[in-house]
Amino acid sequence: MKLKAIQKRFQAELCTLYSEEEINNFFFTLTEAYYNVTRLKLALDTTIIVEQEPILESLELLKQEKPIQYIMGETEFFGLIFKVNEDVLIPRPETEELVDWILKCHSEQSEESQQLKILDIGTGSGCIAISLAKNLHNAKVYALDISEDALKVAKHNAKLNDVEVEFIADDILSPYNAEFVSASQKFDVIVSNPPYVRVQEKELMKPNVLENEPHLALFVKDENPLQFYKAICDFSKENLKETGALFFEINEYLGDDMVQLLKVNGFKNIELRQDIFRKDRMLKGIF
Repeated sequence: MKLKAIQKRFQAELCTLYSEEEINNFFFTLTEAYYNVTRLKLALDTTIIVEQEPILESLELLKQEKPIQYIMGETEFFGLIFKVNEDVLIPRPETEELVDWILKCHSEQSEESQQLKILDIGTGSGCIAISLAKNLHNAKVYALDISEDALKVAKHNAKLNDVEVEFIADDILSPYNAEFVSASQKFDVIVSNPPYVRVQEKELMKPNVLENEPHLALFVKDENPLQFYKAICDFSKENLKETGALFFEINEYLGDDMVQLLKVNGFKNIELRQDIFRKDRMLKGIF
């Protein structure tokens, strides 16, 4: 079947779900992966014929609003390739901004003789921990998650990107969540992108997220939206080094509440930052 005809079919069958540019981006992501045909190559030769089965199977999944990252089984984050499936959240561009902030704050420290110790809580695909390990050459990075399935994905991604990360299966909400930390293992940096979407916000979410990505990593109860942040603050007070830094990705609607939470827990030099979409998204405090 001519690839150009398949492109027209993509537009016709997906036009009620996505914009024309989104559809073309999906289409050419798949043509490059399946047939090594780029947008330019098809523009120069509209007669290209391909085996239609793999791309039409993907079209059916897109019609079901399955994310293209899950269809491909991978995505890019901070210049690295990460494998993803329904056990982990798809890494977002705003989380890249959080990683970049940490790197700018600690790049010089990572070049010093004393090893920089970092803990990522709720690691999921491992995108934060692995990106930090890749870019901070004198850092020892730990990553914690409650989901064994997510940790399998994260461990695979660490190997894929040739970095060493120590992965820990544990629940930060457990009263015993500090058992793995010894007195000599206090951290210079603790970072977390925990579940922060309130149940009441479900109606604001797109079906491709709501129906595919793991709810365990997304949602918190409306009556206790800061549950994970409170637990991580308590944990951090015991396990950050003096002048250690706590970084969070946060719910855009709860920036003021988060600043207050850090203040009452004794954190100083608190900084709230917006993401590229001008939404309150990142928070830093020094203990």
